[in-house]
Amino acid sequence: MTQALVDILGMVISTANMLLIIWFIIGLLFAFNVVSPSNQFVFAVHDALGRLFEPVLRPIRRVIPDTGAIDFSPMVFMLLLAAVARILQYAAY
Repeated sequence: MTQALVDILGMVISTANMLLIIWFIIGLLFAFNVVSPSNQFVFAVHDALGRLFEPVLRPIRRVIPDTGAIDFSPMVFMLLLAAVARILQYAAY
């Protein structure tokens, strides 16, 4: 039973990591004018993912120092998710 829960949480964490990477890449594509923000589908995906991750990233941004143009909060969040996944896997065995 606990192994199944750990596996499900691992899948949720993997999905969150993938969505965070997609959000970050779309933001880069907007920043370098590879994709226009007037593309409604891409903008809608970026906006939806931003609304999903902003409440989680905002407290991380308050804790880490401001580095200017580079936002390290997604990387910190991914590291936290990886740590949680490790702890859950260790606790299940």
